[in-house]
Amino acid sequence: MKSLIIVEEFMRSFQSIVSALLLLGACSVSSEAEPINWNQFRGPNGAGIAAGSKPPLKIVADQAVWKTPLPPGKSSPVLWKDRVFLTGVEGDRLTTLALDANSGKVLWKRPAPEVPLERVHRANSVAASTPCVDEKHVYVYFGSYGLLCYDHEGLEKWKKPIPTPKSMYGVATSPILHGQRLILVLDDDADLPDSRLSRSKVIALDKTTGEPVWETPRPYNRGVWSSPMIWKHESGTDLVVPGNGRVYGYEPATGAEKWHVSGFSREPIAVPVAGNGQLYVSVSMQGGRGDVKLDPEPFWTAMLHFDRNGDGRIGRDEITKDFTSPFRPELPPGHPGFGRPLAEDPDRRRKQQNDLFDWRDKNKDGFWTKEEFTADMSVGRGQPNLSAILSGGRGDITESHVKWNLSSGIPEIPSPIFHSGRLYLLRSGGILSCIRTDTGEVIYRERLGASGQYAASPVIANDHLYLFSNRGVVTVVKCGDEFTVTHQAALDVNIAATPAMDQNSLYIRADDALTVYR
Repeated sequence: MKSLIIVEEFMRSFQSIVSALLLLGACSVSSEAEPINWNQFRGPNGAGIAAGSKPPLKIVADQAVWKTPLPPGKSSPVLWKDRVFLTGVEGDRLTTLALDANSGKVLWKRPAPEVPLERVHRANSVAASTPCVDEKHVYVYFGSYGLLCYDHEGLEKWKKPIPTPKSMYGVATSPILHGQRLILVLDDDADLPDSRLSRSKVIALDKTTGEPVWETPRPYNRGVWSSPMIWKHESGTDLVVPGNGRVYGYEPATGAEKWHVSGFSREPIAVPVAGNGQLYVSVSMQGGRGDVKLDPEPFWTAMLHFDRNGDGRIGRDEITKDFTSPFRPELPPGHPGFGRPLAEDPDRRRKQQNDLFDWRDKNKDGFWTKEEFTADMSVGRGQPNLSAILSGGRGDITESHVKWNLSSGIPEIPSPIFHSGRLYLLRSGGILSCIRTDTGEVIYRERLGASGQYAASPVIANDHLYLFSNRGVVTVVKCGDEFTVTHQAALDVNIAATPAMDQNSLYIRADDALTVYR
């Protein structure tokens, strides 16, 4: 009898252990199955990281899970559970699309109200702003129209026309969500009536109704191409918005300005990131320069494209209609981002040709030499700058709360990314820098072996950086103090949008298609 009782107690204990193990296993599976909602530009809070995501480390062009043709656009894909949302333009109509994340099937497509499309730079798109999404709705901003809100089935919930901001290159900022608020930056090159101040502002709307919650003027700011982010820190929460020459911190609930830091150029594009108790804001010099000390050699090499007779000089007669002053020598001549072309109007073009040539022809012999062309290249507006900013400041905190600055290797378009005490910066030309965030020390600065322009921002998963050039070369680099390329491949597509990630997939938008690798 005693033996039977012992056996029964053992069986009960054994069953309890098995049940506990099964429950633990179920919890583990449930945790792994928890969706990663890449809900805005560069994912949660724009940080570029999906914790627990394990997309493939080797991406092979012909091994995609699916590929779906899209209307052209440069907005990045966003995800909620099994749906992908993005935008495009069909003919002269702005469009929002939803795709099934498992199959790539287009679930619905909704045209925006018909409006005149804004003028944009050839390297930009009228569908450049990335949507944001929550558990019920997707929110879309088109510079040409304004804001639109749909549910996940494509039913329009509300719309809010907004005057198109005047911008040198076209609108590119993306909306974000914070609690019940939808926040959008509307920086504008246009002046207020009878004023030299701009009509720039940042606004917050009720995400359910589209009704205004607050509006904060930014009269000293002009058109920028960055997006806001939310910085949660030990002293509270700030809405961070880059501007011309400054970055600002606002109170998210009211829009009241709390602090600002100066020391940047007037063309911010990158989205700030936070980590290690600090905020990191990067802005290149106007024209995309990332270093205070400029290497003139690539610029002169690019100029030699216009040396028709091959004598190693540029003559006055070689400054012809197709001449372009190089800003970004890593791009091929003829690329819309390469430099500043001459005016189309013949009279203006002729004057530009003469003025431009006379300015650099120092000895007036009718030719530019390498020495003459590169003599004034150190002159520029502003300076490239990355600032590490401490929390808790009020007012002008440029002197009191900036821990360190860096003025080399600063990207023009890609946003910085923080991971495990390091900050990674990706410049056009395929140059990757790794920075120690507590000191600003450059750990390494290396070439990827994939040149050209980079517009897509880095993303991190699997303890690796995923880096995409405009020419479609993907480079996968191991995170850490050592520069190690794990994989590199040419996908033979044009990539300007930042990829999205879920548990095991990478969603890559080219100009005319969305491709998924698992």
